[in-house]
Amino acid sequence: MPHPFQTRRDFFQRVGAGIGGLALADLLSNEATVEQANSAQLPRPHFAPRAKHVIHLFMNGGPSQVDTFDPKPMLDKYDGKTLPLHYKTERKTGVGYKSPFAFKKYGNSGIEASELFAKTAKHVDDICFIRSMHCSVPNHPPSTLEMTCGDPIQSRPSMGAWVTYGLGSENQNLPGFISLCPTGYPGRFGPRYWGASFLPSSFQGQFINTEHEKVERLIDNIRNGRITTKQQRQQLNLLRTLHEEHARRVQDEGPLESRIQAFDLAFRMQTEATDAFDVSREPKHIQEMYGETVHGRQLLITRRLIERGVRFIQTWTGPGIPWDHHDDIGLHADVAGKWDQPIAALLTDLKQRGLFDDTLILWGGEFGRTPTIELPDPGANKGLGKGRDHNNHGFTVWLAGGGVKGGHVHGATDEFGFKAVENRVSIHDLHATILHQLGLDHEKLTYRYSGRDFRLTDVEGEVLHDILA
Repeated sequence: MPHPFQTRRDFFQRVGAGIGGLALADLLSNEATVEQANSAQLPRPHFAPRAKHVIHLFMNGGPSQVDTFDPKPMLDKYDGKTLPLHYKTERKTGVGYKSPFAFKKYGNSGIEASELFAKTAKHVDDICFIRSMHCSVPNHPPSTLEMTCGDPIQSRPSMGAWVTYGLGSENQNLPGFISLCPTGYPGRFGPRYWGASFLPSSFQGQFINTEHEKVERLIDNIRNGRITTKQQRQQLNLLRTLHEEHARRVQDEGPLESRIQAFDLAFRMQTEATDAFDVSREPKHIQEMYGETVHGRQLLITRRLIERGVRFIQTWTGPGIPWDHHDDIGLHADVAGKWDQPIAALLTDLKQRGLFDDTLILWGGEFGRTPTIELPDPGANKGLGKGRDHNNHGFTVWLAGGGVKGGHVHGATDEFGFKAVENRVSIHDLHATILHQLGLDHEKLTYRYSGRDFRLTDVEGEVLHDILA
């Protein structure tokens, strides 16, 4: 027989056409579009970038600014007393409550930080603290959507999706946007926090459950349990042979070529991802520096992904709202204790490997917490009288690397830490600044949908030039 296998065209001609053929054509057309997007030259930024990658250390649940990076000595004076000011809070709150954690000055800049982040604070000279953040509402799901997607209500593309849409990925064997969270989805909205919404789905984040240690459990179907890697390669070679035979007979072979390339890409991802997520390949001293814990592994994976050109990495504290301490703010010590060493290790490691200047790191939650005691409320707390309510009026985030000023404090809350009063910064301002450091003009990074040009910052946002080096 001159041809040991029937060509694909012969096969499809024999099994029928009609609606099935139309469906196939549509499928191949979609695959071609995706592959063309993946294989195209990387988009150009609007201007020279200061950063190439973003790491979002997301402290979901709302860490308290007055217990972490915004010291307020006046709370010591007003501990147990009524504060001479009032702002609306989600739940009823009472008297002032001083921080149970000690603050001290660090670095040449002398910036104060809490003992909760004593190891991270050793890097204050490389960190820019924004102490004047505010957001729209004091409620977890909408505030988390606002921080991650720019809108507290509507379904919008996440920040990572906008970044990969604007810049593409440096590594075509790995997703450009990856979301790392231990145990399960963080909160009720889950994938919306890293979704692409109306952007092409190729820009959405890839969710990875970092509770697991073995690569086979971290990523579903990363390895074929039925055949070997060599056999998989032989299968793809067979498909290539069939394709080339068909190409000799048909001129327009673009869509089927895209399908073959898609299979090859998936095969390459198996090898690349297996390497990237396997932290056991790191030297022992590096693993010990990060700490052999969930967040230690999470941030070590993050550094390995940055090395491999992944554009945007989002790391979560865990499922639900781990920082949400309405009843006892002392529990912050447990959560912060799981993050402090890995964050300090990440900053050190990025510097040692020459990746710090090209990587913009964002730390923070969706809002802050009140400087006042949350009053007993059945169903909300146990009435211990040592917790803090949600606070959207003022909170702290910090940025490091990627061309921002180190050893710098931007803005301030009032003397009790309740409301941002100096150089107030909105979520849109923060997003505009992050995009700016990546070489993207937030007013020009748009996508037309439903008759309107959308952008991450909607119709607002100002770049914070004062914090840029």
